Order: sequence, then C-alpha cells, then structure tokens
Amino acid sequence: MITATQSMEERSAELENLTPEEAVAALLDAASDMNASDLFLESNVDNVSIAVRHLGIIHPFANLSNAHGRRFISHIKAVAEMDVAERRRPLDGRWLVFTRGGDKLDLRINTIPTLHGEDLAIRILECDHALLTIDQLGLIRAQRTAIVQLLNRPSGLVLVTGPTGSGKTTTLYSCLQTLNDGKRKISTIEDPIEFEVDGFRQSQVNQKLQLDFPELLRSVLRQAPDIIMIGEIRDRITAETAVRAANSGHQVFATLHAPVAASAVQVMLSLGVNTHFLASALVGVVAQRLVRVLCPDCRVAVDVSDSPYTFDDIRPWMEEPDNHHLYAPGGCEKCYGTGYIARTAVFEVLTVQGKVKRQIAEQAEARQIEATAVDQGMIEFRRAALLAVANGTTSTEEILRTVPFDYLEDE
Repeated sequence: MITATQSMEERSAELENLTPEEAVAALLDAASDMNASDLFLESNVDNVSIAVRHLGIIHPFANLSNAHGRRFISHIKAVAEMDVAERRRPLDGRWLVFTRGGDKLDLRINTIPTLHGEDLAIRILECDHALLTIDQLGLIRAQRTAIVQLLNRPSGLVLVTGPTGSGKTTTLYSCLQTLNDGKRKISTIEDPIEFEVDGFRQSQVNQKLQLDFPELLRSVLRQAPDIIMIGEIRDRITAETAVRAANSGHQVFATLHAPVAASAVQVMLSLGVNTHFLASALVGVVAQRLVRVLCPDCRVAVDVSDSPYTFDDIRPWMEEPDNHHLYAPGGCEKCYGTGYIARTAVFEVLTVQGKVKRQIAEQAEARQIEATAVDQGMIEFRRAALLAVANGTTSTEEILRTVPFDYLEDE
C-alpha cells in the first residue's frame, strides 16, 4: 500500500511494480488519505514525476520511468473519457471514483502538451465532503456578525475576493447554505460545480458550447431567482449584469480577483461598471487568504514575554488577552512532518455604508476606502493575521508566506 510516510524511493519502486490500474488506484487512495487537493504527473527528460498538493504546498511524491508514466497518463485519460490518441492539444475530463476507504472522489482532469510530453493535473474533490458553516470558516466574532448582517440584507451585491485557491467558493457556499431555508430560490452559475447542494439550482459554464458566465447569468435572471451566486466576475458584461440585478432587488453573491477588500471597488470600475450604480448596489466585500493550521500535537511555544507590547493592537479581540506566547511548527507523524494539519482563512469584511458609499461614488482610492472602513470597525488583514498567530492557530512564517507584506505593514 502506498502511503505518505514511505520514502520517495519506496513509493517509486512500489508503483513501478504495479499495473497502471493498480498504481492509479493506490495513488488516489494515498492522496485521499492525505486530504490532498491536487495530483500532478509531469513528463521530464528521463522520468515522469508525481507530486501532490497538500494544504496548498506541492510535495514530490514519486518518480516513474517514462514508459510507465505514459501508461499511467493514458489510463487516466481513458477512464476519464478523454481522447487517448490526442497528445498535442490540452484536454479536459472528469472521473468519479471510489477509494479503498469508500470515499467518493470527483476528479477534474486536465492535460497539456509540454516540451517532454504530456503533463496531467487532477483536481480532487470529495463528493461527500460536508459544507462548512459560517462558524467553521475561521471568522473573528466581529467579522461573523458583519457577514450575518450582510446576509440579512434583502438585496445587494456581496463580493468575495482573493487569489485563486484561497477558499472563496467555500465561503460562498457557507453563506448560501445559511440562506437555504426553502423559502427563497437560489440559483448558482459555476465553473465547475464543486458540490451538489439540495435546494440550489446549479448551472455550469460550458466553454465548448460558448456558454460562459454572461450568457448563463442573463438566462438565470429569467428564472426569477431570489438569490444568485456567480462563480467569478471576470468581464464587463457579467459585472454590469450583476450590479443591475443587485439594484433590481436580488441578493447577488460573486467572487472576484482583488488583493484586499477595498480594492474590489477599483477592479469592478476597471471592468466598466457605472460608478453610481456600483455605489448603490454594493453592500459588502469579504477578502480572504488561506493559512495552514499548526498541528496541536507538535507545535512549539515561543515565549514573547520580553516583548509585552506585541499583541497590544489586537488584545480586545484575543481569546486569551494575557497570552505571551506564539507558536512555531514542529513535525510529527500525524501531520506528515510538516507541522501543519489543516487550513483556515484570515479575513477582511468590509461593510459598504455611509461614508464608504460616498467614497465609491467619488471614485476614491482603495487606501482611502480602507482607512474609512478601519475607522468604522473593519479588522484589516494585518490585525486578522496577528490574531491568528496570537490565538495559536498558525505561525508567523505561514502568515508571511500567504499574506503579501504590503498588507501587513502598520501605516
């Protein structure tokens, strides 16, 4: 049995002695046991390397001979109903599979031609994975209160921002599940649909049919929804339609690529949205970054009692105000020697009201909007990240790895 605790050489030798069918099944079992999010097979000059992404970090897993590696890739393409003979063009496929432990996995597969052959990437989604509630997202109490107030608004646009892979869709699902009481029609437009949820009317983008977010959004609006979730705003038509829908009485939730909450306004304006329409429609922005959670069995306490003012800026929100420790990663068998055992998010929750609305209408800079929001009680990334460190959730090193330094500076 292939396991994460074996050496890379042991895993490589064992995989070489298995048939492609057996080896792929063993790989998926190991990836599922690790809670890996992605599996990669990459063609090199003298081998095909296998790597996994675990808690956002890519780890080398095994190396195969070129011949054996190509057979692996061909097998995966065949079961995913992809064209096995096509190696010159990118391909997409999907495969539903059960692991040895009985978990059902939804595998989203992509191949791309590279210098030395095909690379294959597998996105691993657990079909039976329970949706997180708002309480499980990692929000500070004040942030949770702000989000609940946004959800209780009868209409308006709520944007969830952050880089790719920062958990934006998970946050959207959590928000929508809170509203999923059977009394309102909830329609989603996704690429791809990550989880099937009872009570949601879910539609998926299909590029082959030229069915993208703008086309689906126009059609969804004719279905008379109360709540609309847009997987991503990435063009002018989708942005304008989302704003119009929010101004016409719908609750609209969407993701957007913006570094911090306040900069979402500039991104929307850059897409061509009317300034005054945006100021009227936008009710809130949630920005987030994923950080790894320290393993409680091996984390190492670091005494900071010689620096008693370290946490002064965040003490009102600390779980233990008198805490004088922060923690560093250790490493044990439970966390596969990484020092981290899960992931959570750090957030900014910007409520758009009063002066902030006026600043949006006046096209103020992101820094001005952020300063106003902080004056009104927003916990920005700097303090949210420091709170995660102070509460023992994560380490300083992890914060510096995931949150750009510009947003950690105290101005």
